[in-house]
Amino acid sequence: MQPTRSYLPLSGMDLPRFAGIATFMRLPHLPVEEADEVQIGLIGVPWDGGTTNRPGPRHGPRQLRDASTMVRLLNQATGVRPFHLARCADLGDSPVNPADVQDSLKRITTFYEKVHAKGIRPMSAGGDHLVSLPILRAIAKDRPVGMIHFDAHTDFYDRYFGGYTYTHGTPFRRAAEEGLLDPRRVVQIGIRGTAYDGEDVEWARAHGVRIVMIEELMDRGTDAVMDEARSVVGEGPTYVSFDIDGIDPSQAPGTGTPEIGGFSTHQAQRMVRRLAGLDLVGADLVEVSPPFDPSGQTAWVGVNIMFELLCVLADRAARGGAGRG
Repeated sequence: MQPTRSYLPLSGMDLPRFAGIATFMRLPHLPVEEADEVQIGLIGVPWDGGTTNRPGPRHGPRQLRDASTMVRLLNQATGVRPFHLARCADLGDSPVNPADVQDSLKRITTFYEKVHAKGIRPMSAGGDHLVSLPILRAIAKDRPVGMIHFDAHTDFYDRYFGGYTYTHGTPFRRAAEEGLLDPRRVVQIGIRGTAYDGEDVEWARAHGVRIVMIEELMDRGTDAVMDEARSVVGEGPTYVSFDIDGIDPSQAPGTGTPEIGGFSTHQAQRMVRRLAGLDLVGADLVEVSPPFDPSGQTAWVGVNIMFELLCVLADRAARGGAGRG
């Protein structure tokens, strides 16, 4: 069936990139209710109610949209033209409640349930890392998924301040407990920095999570690590979560919990490209915090990673499979 409209981004040859209303990558904006033809939805989740120290990622989606107007059609490294492979659109922002964590989790889940019901693969921009939990509640409610997770932190902590169980450090502990993630099909890449007590790593490893510390990544190289990651998640449905603090803060300083000694932007690009061919059901890019980077460099890094993720998602959508193939 032929689409009823064009889903190609607005060209910088037709309207300067600094002009017009900013949407993700200059794509058409559609409400979810009108997105029947869309295969990949780019979505903002402007919320950081799970932040335990330095807030600011609630402002990430707006700055990421603005920076993304510089994205063009062709990935010169891979030859992929994502906007020609799949019908993509900006589906706007998920509803959130900045004053209530539980209400926000419900609102985000409800929004993504609508996206999932239409067979749309979500490419999300946070927001803090707790936003991954309600997204997974919507797209993994029918069966657990695997995950490849790029980050400086495991986000497998159990609780903060005694009994507080929903923060940006706990989403994947909750997701595993709720049966949304299959821990034996989860790989975490880039973990580093100081820790409270190591309980998060111990719990994750005891339940089958493969954790690749930054030292191992640097010793073995990105290709070897990604070969193993692909083997761990196998052919089953897989989610990708990319925390911008996985990248060294010298190249992406605008984040709430920076850790020195991370991988570079180029290494990040190469690792994301190695996701091609997996059964990817969605992805997110989180923890871009504009207040900590007045230059906008971190957002520019973030949207380029989003573009790389979009390329592998579009390739998967074009091949068919889970979601609207």
